[in-house]
Amino acid sequence: MKKRIIVAVVLIPLLLAILYAAPKIVMTIALGLLCAISTFELLYSTGLVRHFRANLYSALVAAVIPLWCHFGSVRVWAEVVVLIFFVILFAEMMLSNPKLRFEQVCMCFTAAVVIPYLFSGLVRIMTPAGGRYVIAIPFIVAFLSDTGAYFIGCRFGKHKMAPVISPNKSVEGLLGGILTAVIGMLLYALIMEKVFYCQVNYGYAFVYGVVGSLAGAFGDLCFSAVKRQTGIKDYGNLIPGHGGILDRFDSMLVVGPFVELMLVLIPVVVK
Repeated sequence: MKKRIIVAVVLIPLLLAILYAAPKIVMTIALGLLCAISTFELLYSTGLVRHFRANLYSALVAAVIPLWCHFGSVRVWAEVVVLIFFVILFAEMMLSNPKLRFEQVCMCFTAAVVIPYLFSGLVRIMTPAGGRYVIAIPFIVAFLSDTGAYFIGCRFGKHKMAPVISPNKSVEGLLGGILTAVIGMLLYALIMEKVFYCQVNYGYAFVYGVVGSLAGAFGDLCFSAVKRQTGIKDYGNLIPGHGGILDRFDSMLVVGPFVELMLVLIPVVVK
């Protein structure tokens, strides 16, 4: 617990500097690095794909996707990258048969294309005008929900939410996470109104907290299920007290795209 708090105290100011002070390309590059590491964690740390070159190709493609989203590149460039990735992976499969199997190639595509594209929802949120005001929303929802679920679950948790996948998670923790996410969103809506002089919709802010918290819990359970099936405790140890990148940001892979959609369908910032 002490190590988790120390790491959070160190990383939160860095995160705020990247989100609010650094050029937008800095966040994109950082996200590309996180995508590359998380892809390697998902493939190699789990033991699902231990083919070094396949993992390397997958990590490189994962790092490129946030940059593609940032620059708003035309679709053809994405098709070029995916086609090259497809050709290389299947060439490796044929040349190294049976070391690289078809199901492992499919895992590489999921880890290198699907997951980074979801993660890049953060880049797409940051890109439009006003992105600086709303980019903090997925972080607020995901991190506060996770923190609230942890502390309230430890104190009041009695009813197991998913005993097979994640025995420590409880229904009480889920409800606590929703509560802290809603409170955090309402407070941030107030900050956007009073500090950034935005016109905000508090009803939508409430919805963001509820839906975002549920999305985060689902993302967390998804990657907990992978760990359970592959028999590992953590995806890595890069972040002391938290585990690997996927251990810390698994919920963000679902929260980010959900917030991106809600900003389009029910914008919390009116103007």
